[in-house]
Amino acid sequence: ECTTKNMLEEVRSKCVFTTHTPVSAGHDVFDKHLIIEKVGEYIPKDPEMQIFDGNELNMTHLGLRFSGYVNGVARKHKKVAKKMFPSHDIEFITNGVHSGFWAAEPFCKLFDEYIPSWREDPFSLRGAMNIPEKDIWKAHMGAKKMLIEEVNNKTKLSFDEHKFTIGFARRFVDYKRSDMILSDIERLEKIAEELGDIQIIFSGKAHPDDLRGKELIKKIFLKVREINSKNTRVKIAFLEDYTISIAKLLVSGCDIWLNNPRRPYEASGTSGMKAAINGVPHFSTLDGWWLEGHIENITGWSIGLHPRDPHFDEDESSEDEAEDLYKKLKETVLPMFYKDRKKWMMMMRTCIAINSSFFNTHRVMQQYVMEAYFS
Repeated sequence: ECTTKNMLEEVRSKCVFTTHTPVSAGHDVFDKHLIIEKVGEYIPKDPEMQIFDGNELNMTHLGLRFSGYVNGVARKHKKVAKKMFPSHDIEFITNGVHSGFWAAEPFCKLFDEYIPSWREDPFSLRGAMNIPEKDIWKAHMGAKKMLIEEVNNKTKLSFDEHKFTIGFARRFVDYKRSDMILSDIERLEKIAEELGDIQIIFSGKAHPDDLRGKELIKKIFLKVREINSKNTRVKIAFLEDYTISIAKLLVSGCDIWLNNPRRPYEASGTSGMKAAINGVPHFSTLDGWWLEGHIENITGWSIGLHPRDPHFDEDESSEDEAEDLYKKLKETVLPMFYKDRKKWMMMMRTCIAINSSFFNTHRVMQQYVMEAYFS
C-alpha cells in the first residue's frame, strides 16, 4: 500500500545524514517563497511530508526529518547536536584523514620500511612503537627542512630547522581564536629568552563573506610585523595563498600543532590528525576529536581544564585558556623539546601509533558501512 507513512519510511531507509558543525553558518536556511518559486512542483503537499519550518526551509532540519540514520562527527559533537536537535536520535562517527595522502614523503618511506601494510591497513600503524626513535626524528627533520625552505623562500625571515616551530593553519573564523598565542607578546618573548627560540607559522584563509575572519587575519598580520621588527627570539611567519600543498608541508614539518577553538564549537577538526600521521604532537583545547585522541604528555597537551575536572566550565574564558597555553609552553613543552629530546621522540612515536592507527578514513569508512549504511 502506497501511503504517506510508507513513502516516508522508504525515503528514510535510503538516507543517512551527517551534521558537521554546531556553528549557525553551517546550517543553510532559505526563504519559503524562493523555494516554492524554484521547485514548487516537487514539494509534497501531504502535511506528514512537510519540509518547511514556518516561512523557511532549514536544510539541516530537512536532513534530520527525512533520514533514517543521523550522526555527528565526534563523540562530543553527538552530545552538542543532541542539545541542538533534542527530538532526533543522533549517533556519532568520529572523522578521520587519509593516511597515505597526508604522510610526508620521509614518513612514507619510513612506514614502507617498518610497516609495509600501512597504506592498505592504517590500523597497522600501531606498529610504529617498534620504529627506532632516531629514525622517526630523521624523518621529521626531513619534513621540517622542506617546510623551513618554503618559509624562507616566501618570507626571507631566515627560519632555522633546529628551532622549536609551532604550526597553526585553518579557516580563520572567530571561534577558532587564531590569535590566542599572540595575546601576550611580552610573555611569549620572555619564555623564548629563558628556554629557547620559538618560531610560529600561520596560514589559512577566511570565507570571502566573513568580515570578522578577514579582520582577524589583518590583526595577526599587524602583530607578526610588530614582533618580527623587534629582533627577539620569537619569529613569526604568515604563509599567504594557503593551498593543500602548504597544508601538507605545515602538518608534517612543524614540531607541534596548535589548535585552540572555543568550546563547544569544534565539531571534530582534522588538522591535528594530519599532524599525528607525521608524528607531530597536538596542543589544543579539549573539544571535537581531541577529547578522544588526547593523552596528556603522551599524544600532546590540553589547553584549559579537562571536562572531568570539578572546576571545569564550558564557558572558560579565553584569558584563562591563554594562561594555560603559556604555562604549559614554559613548564612542559619547551623544556621537553630543548632538554629531553628522547622523551620528545617517544611522544612523536606514540602520536603515530595511538592516534594515526585510529583517526583515519579506513576506520571511518568501516564505521559508516557497518553502522550507517547497512545497520
